[in-house]
Amino acid sequence: MKRKLKKLSDKAVYYGQIIGVGAITGSFVGVVVTLFNVLFEGGERFSESYYAFFRDNPAFLPLLFLALFLGGIVIGGVLKLLPALRGTGFSQVEGAVQGIYRFKWYEVLTGMFASSLFLVFMGLSGGSEGPSLFIGGACGDMTDGVLFRKSDRRYAITSGASAGLAVALNAPLTGIIFAYEEAHKKFTPEVFVCSFSSVAIAVVLRNLLLSLMGMEIGPFLAGFTFPQDAGLLFCAYTLLAALVVSFAAVCFYHVFIRVYRLFAKISFWKGIGRYVFPMLLAGGLGLFTAYAMGSGRELIFGLATDEITLFGMPLWVVLLTLFAVRFLATVVNTGMRLPACASVPFFAMGAILGKLLSLLFVKMGMDPTLSGLLVALSMTTFFMTVVRAPITGIIMTVELTGSFSFLLPAVICAAASYFMGAVFHTKPIYEYMLDKMIEEVPPEREQTKDPAEAGSETV
Repeated sequence: MKRKLKKLSDKAVYYGQIIGVGAITGSFVGVVVTLFNVLFEGGERFSESYYAFFRDNPAFLPLLFLALFLGGIVIGGVLKLLPALRGTGFSQVEGAVQGIYRFKWYEVLTGMFASSLFLVFMGLSGGSEGPSLFIGGACGDMTDGVLFRKSDRRYAITSGASAGLAVALNAPLTGIIFAYEEAHKKFTPEVFVCSFSSVAIAVVLRNLLLSLMGMEIGPFLAGFTFPQDAGLLFCAYTLLAALVVSFAAVCFYHVFIRVYRLFAKISFWKGIGRYVFPMLLAGGLGLFTAYAMGSGRELIFGLATDEITLFGMPLWVVLLTLFAVRFLATVVNTGMRLPACASVPFFAMGAILGKLLSLLFVKMGMDPTLSGLLVALSMTTFFMTVVRAPITGIIMTVELTGSFSFLLPAVICAAASYFMGAVFHTKPIYEYMLDKMIEEVPPEREQTKDPAEAGSETV
C-alpha cells in the first residue's frame, strides 16, 4: 500500500513539474511571441511603404539595392556566427526534441528575434510562424535551465514551441497537435500535459495583450466568409483541387532540393556573400509588386475580397503571375535557410491556386459562395503536402475556417496530399533540412533518455 501511495505521489510531483514548466513557459511565450508578431506585422507595413516610395522615385533605387547588398552581408555574417539560426526554426526544434540537436536559448531568443525582424524590414518573403515556434522553444529551454534546473528539457522546449506556433496563428489546437505529430511523433500523456498547459496560457495572454493594444484578435481567415454547409458535390471539386495543389507542392519540394544543393556549393566570401542574392532578388520582386513581400497574409486577404490587381491584367493572369513570384521568392529563401518561416508563404501559394481553380470550377457549375472555402482548403493542402503533416493540417483547417462542418473536405485534402507525397517520394521538408543540419554539424545527443521513457520510469 505504501509503495502504491509512493508511486502516486511521485506521479503527481512529476506531472505537477511538467505543468509548472509549461505554465511558466506559456507566460513567457505569450508576451515575447506576441510582441514579436506585432513588430513583424509592423515591419511588413513599413517595408511596403518605403518600397512604394522607391517605385514612385526611381532615382533613389541605387540606395535601395546598396542597402540590400549590405543587408545580405550583415545577415550572412550573423548566420556564420550563429549557425543555429539557419532555417525556419521547425527543423531545429524537432532536432532538439529528438535529442540530436542542441542550441543555446539566449542566442536563439535574441538572434532569431532580431534577424527575422531585420529580414521582414528589408522586404523579404517569409512568415513569423517558424521564428515564433523557435523563440517559444528557446523560452521553454530558458525556463527549464534557469528556473527548474534541467527538469525535462525536451518537454520544456515542446511546450514553448507549441505555444509559439499557437500564438502566431491564433490556433491553439494546431499548436498542441504539432507537439504530437511533428515534435515527438508519438502520443503520450506527458506531451499533452506540457503542450496544453503552455498553449492555454500563451493564447490567453496573446488575446489580452492585443486587446489592450486595440488590435484585432480574430481568426487567421477573418476576412473570409464560409457557407454553413458545402454539400457532397463540393467534395468532388475538393478532391480535384487537392490533387492539383498537391502536385504543385510536390514540384515546389523538388525544386527546393535542387536550389538548396546549388546554394550550398557557393562559397563566395566564406559563404557570407551568397546571402546577397536573396536580398537583391527580394528588392526586384518587391518593386514589381508588394504582394511578393512579407508573409503573404495581405495577399490571402485580397483573394477573399477579390481586390487583387496588377497592371490591369485579367484576374487569372494576375494569379498565375503572383504564384510564380511567390514560388520563386519562397524557394530561394527556404533554400538559403534564411531565418524566416515558409508556412504562411506556403498558405499563400496554395490560396492563389485555390482561387485560380475556383474561377474554373464556378464556370463548371460550382456555387460561387464556396470559393472562399476552396481557397482555405487549398492553403492547407499545399502546407500538408510539403510538410507531410496531415493531422496538423486537418485541425488547422478547422481552426482557420472556424467550423467543423468542413471536416470531410479537410480529410479529403489530407488524403490527397499524403497520396501525392508518397507517389512522388517527397520527404517532410523540415526533416530533410534537419538531416542536412546534422550532416554539417555532428549531432550532440542528450545524455538522458527520451522524456516519455524517463517519465514512465519515474512514475
